[in-house]
Amino acid sequence: MKTIKLQYDTHHNEKIVSFIFVKDFELIHILKTKLNARWSASKRIWYISYSKFDLNQIREIFKNIAEIDIKSISNTISKNETQTETNLTDDIAFEKERFEKWLKFKRYSPNTIKTYSDALFVFLYFFKDKNITSLNNNDVIYFVNEYIIKQKLSFSYQNQIINAIKLYFKKIRKSKIEVEALQRPRRQHKLPNVLSKEEVKAILEAPTNIKHRTMLSLIYACGLRRSELLNLKIADVDSKRHMLIIRNSKGYKDRQVPISDKIIEMLREYYKAYKPKIWLFEGQQTGEPYSEQSLQNVLKHAIKKVNISKPVTLHWLRHSYATHLLESGVDIRYIQTLLGHKSTRTTEIYTHVSEKSLQKISSPFDTL
Repeated sequence: MKTIKLQYDTHHNEKIVSFIFVKDFELIHILKTKLNARWSASKRIWYISYSKFDLNQIREIFKNIAEIDIKSISNTISKNETQTETNLTDDIAFEKERFEKWLKFKRYSPNTIKTYSDALFVFLYFFKDKNITSLNNNDVIYFVNEYIIKQKLSFSYQNQIINAIKLYFKKIRKSKIEVEALQRPRRQHKLPNVLSKEEVKAILEAPTNIKHRTMLSLIYACGLRRSELLNLKIADVDSKRHMLIIRNSKGYKDRQVPISDKIIEMLREYYKAYKPKIWLFEGQQTGEPYSEQSLQNVLKHAIKKVNISKPVTLHWLRHSYATHLLESGVDIRYIQTLLGHKSTRTTEIYTHVSEKSLQKISSPFDTL
């Protein structure tokens, strides 16, 4: 994944926040259109005014696009900084901590705990000059219009905010907000991104390193999420039963998926070369799992090598696995089980991108 480093600076006697990154037209386009960033020819940097700096907004805009490196600014945050936890008012800091403890008690995943607590922080900080107990449903509507919609933030981000607010005000803090009356945004119905079998084959064969090739192959061969691959341990491969055991996945569910002789042979070849100790795929240090960033880079290099211009992510391989199974005639209920979906409604989205299903439909134009 791309990285953007944030730095404090001054330009024409104005305090600014600069964005340092390897030249990338996608990042430049986002900076210009969504943050109204300006280019300094003298400093050769993209920047925004310090007064418009909103760390949460930046993180949301570049979510799944680029990592935001704040090391350079974290040690120089002033008492007046408005978007970092060091300057939270005592009340907001206390409420955020209460919410985090409750989420941990309910055994929410670490990612959900961070997402929801950060979302609550954004909402409470927006009304920092207002007593929390006085907040009502109209305030929520005002926040969505003036903060989320005005800044063109995503449907999913709005959904996260509403989920956090509903949980917090229902379970932690009683207030004038009528939780049951809060409405989530209408769902977006985006089609999953799918690669052709030829594209998948090219990507999987691109790495010369057996470890890299095995990791990408296993994601596609078993329809794994990134975290599921990285959390696999050696004992999770049951070669005698031709099964891969995926433990404690999304929703704290375990599941099994079949693995073929072809994948087993590839895993054996990899094991002989690397001899991992604990995790199936370990990092440079023995006993430590392979990092998400390194895995992203493996895919990035493979895509570049085979000259695929699409913005492929690891999750595209999972989408492709499900779609290719559907196209080969596998019942959607089995695919649901293999992917670990709670409901077939989630899995049914793949019926909309199955080429064989769509190709059977004749246009009325052909009968004219």
